[in-house]
Amino acid sequence: MKILVVEDEKKVAGFIKRGLEEDDYSVTIVHDGAEGLKQAQSGEYSLAILDVMVPKKDGLTVIRELREGGSQMPVLMLTARGTTDDIVSGLEAGADDYLTKPFAFAELLARVRALLRRSEHDRGAEIFFADLRLDPVSHKVWRSGNEIDLTAKEYGLLEYLVRNPNKVLSRAMIAEHVWDYAFDSFTNIIDVYVNYLRKKVDKEYSTKLIHTVRGQGYILREG
Repeated sequence: MKILVVEDEKKVAGFIKRGLEEDDYSVTIVHDGAEGLKQAQSGEYSLAILDVMVPKKDGLTVIRELREGGSQMPVLMLTARGTTDDIVSGLEAGADDYLTKPFAFAELLARVRALLRRSEHDRGAEIFFADLRLDPVSHKVWRSGNEIDLTAKEYGLLEYLVRNPNKVLSRAMIAEHVWDYAFDSFTNIIDVYVNYLRKKVDKEYSTKLIHTVRGQGYILREG
């Protein structure tokens, strides 16, 4: 598989390239966002690893333009800024996952593998809960026939809830299945995304589907 690395720190880029090539991936490195976007739009790559702070065109702009162009290629965002707001900004722009610098290569490799598995896995036919309908192929969502516009991560969270209805899902379970890593009790990223979903999925409807179970997590149920 071919992986695109957009990273202006040459030592970091070289470190990533050597490690991925040892794991039999083919790696292309570019050092600025403008060239990174051009390469990403070529359709040649299975995944992109993208630093947020790159010259000419920053990483968030690259992700937005890539998604606006219709690309569903998985993107792993690298950032030196690990606050919740920074992470949410990247995920909202269209990144599939993030990794905060400095990082261990083993963790980067695990995230790359998880994203590639997810992108290759055909999740099959449409799934339903109450008046919700989800298309796992196009990642489109409807409620009562009305289409709901979700980001990639919001969709991933909702699909996990819909595939596990009437079951309390802890934050640790959500982190593992939607974000592919262990839950950090010091971040509220999951709560932030649940609130995003509620505003889009529940706010305009009398029957609420996403509920909080105090001290345990969240559950998808009618009423």
